[in-house]
Formats: sequence, C-alpha cells, structure tokens
Amino acid sequence: MAPLLRCLLPLLLPPALALALGPAAVGRTRRPLALEALGEAEELAEELWDAGLPGDLPELEPECRRLLVAFAEGSAALTGCLGRRARPVRLCQACHRHYRRLLAQYGNIARAVGNSSESHNCAKSILTSDRLQIVVTLSEFFNETWEAANCANCLKNSSEGLSNSTVEFLDLFNKSLTCFEHNLQGQTIYLSPSNYTEVCKNCNETYKMLNDLYNNLQRMNRQGGESGHSAHLCIDVEDAMNITRKLWSRTFNCSVPCSDTVPVIAVSSFILFLPIVFYLSSFLHSKQKKRILILPKRIQSNASLVNIQEKYS
Repeated sequence: MAPLLRCLLPLLLPPALALALGPAAVGRTRRPLALEALGEAEELAEELWDAGLPGDLPELEPECRRLLVAFAEGSAALTGCLGRRARPVRLCQACHRHYRRLLAQYGNIARAVGNSSESHNCAKSILTSDRLQIVVTLSEFFNETWEAANCANCLKNSSEGLSNSTVEFLDLFNKSLTCFEHNLQGQTIYLSPSNYTEVCKNCNETYKMLNDLYNNLQRMNRQGGESGHSAHLCIDVEDAMNITRKLWSRTFNCSVPCSDTVPVIAVSSFILFLPIVFYLSSFLHSKQKKRILILPKRIQSNASLVNIQEKYS
C-alpha cells in the first residue's frame, strides 16, 4: 500500500486542503479542518487499494527473469573472452563454448511463452517490448563478429570443437615457435640478420611443413572444406600464419629456396629465344627457296645451249 499512497497523496491532498481551507489565507481557526481533510484522503486511498487498483508496474515472471539473467551472464562471459583473446587472435579456439552457450540462452528466450496472456509473453517482453531491444542488439553483434571471424571454418560441423585440420595446424604452429625460440638461444630478437642462420637452417623443415599445410587448408576451403563453408580461413589460423611469416621473412630474414628454379629458367630461356629462332629459320628458308627457283633455270638453259652447239659442230 505504501507505493500507492505515495502516488495518490500528492493528487488528493491539494484538492482536499483547498476545499478545507478555502480561498482565504490559512488561519489558525481552520487548521482542524485541514487535518480532517488529510484523514479523509488517507481513507480514500485505503478504499482504492481495497478495490484492487494495481500499485506497481507488472514485473517479469520468475522464469522469464531467470532467462534474462542467464543471457546477461552469458553475454558478459563471451565479451570478456573476446577481449582477452584479441591479441594474439585466439577467438575461435578459446570462445566457441561461450558462443554456443549464448546461442542456446537466446534460443530459450525466443521459445519461452511465459504467462498465457499476451501482455505477459516472456519472449515479447524481453525481445521486442521497447525500441532499443538490447537483447536482440547484443545477439546480432555477437553473430556478426563470429561470422566476420569465419570461426565456422575452424570448427567441426556441429561446432563442438576444433576440426582435425585446425588442430594439426596449431600443433605445427606451436612447434615452429618452439624451434625459433630454441635456436635463438636467449638472444634478443633485434640482432643483425647474420645471427639467425641457425634458426633458418634448423627450422626450415618445420616452417615448410606449416606453410604447405596452410596452403592446403586454403584449397580445401575453396572446395568446401571440413566445415562446409567455402570462405576465408578462420581468423585464428590466418593470424598465426601471418605471425610466422613475418618472423621468418622480416625478423630472421630467412628464405626458402625454390625447387622449381631450373625448370622456370629453362622455360623462360626457351620463350626468350623463340622469336630469334623463328626469324632466323624464316630468313634461311626464304633464301633457299630463291636459290631453288632461279639458279636451276639458268644452269639448265646454258647446258642446253652447249649441247646444241656441239651437235651442229
């Protein structure tokens, strides 16, 4: 009753006091009338309360409130995970459980019916009862972030864990970093490139395996891949490969010799000399045709003339 009295007393007291005091200034003789009007206002408030007038705005039902609190806690957990795993990027491998849990919590709210009356529908009250729609906005943000990171390409079809190829890649990535660290032998990373020969020599095989596996994963994703999504690789794998390539090429100044160097040089040389061979053969062929067409005719005519002279002599 207290909230209702706080709302009704400011409305009921002024008319009651005005009625009791009248238009003239309040005098000492009319104070008992004011107290009497105040008592009447309190009695009127009690009568309205007894008549069933609602005191406060209707709250969410306990089950609906529980769903909202669960979604809020899931959103906070996922946000914290994304923030902590921003650099180096480990979003997909570290936060996929939080994301799956949040999807389930949002689905529970969307499917919740709550009270049978339309005004107390749980899904409507939480999702679409106001212009801002905080729960819907948060859910869309997390979905867009997850899709932009292409995390589905790192996970199995059911998103229950990392795919086998992703686990293999991360294992090789960790081995590469361990090899780099072991061959640096406690030296700082800002030394001259001449001091990194041991890293380039001893870690060449591991780096080559990692680079080949990354290229294979790219080809798999163009064809659909394990997760059925033909797109870029997930952000975790891309960031790990970028880190490794920067260390290998820029920091350590290592280079992998290309095994196709000899065939490439041979083909390039052939293409380069092909026009020269063509024009040379064309020149020789045209000169030979000229000799065949003209010289035999002259020789034949001179021979016939000599034969005629010998015959008549």
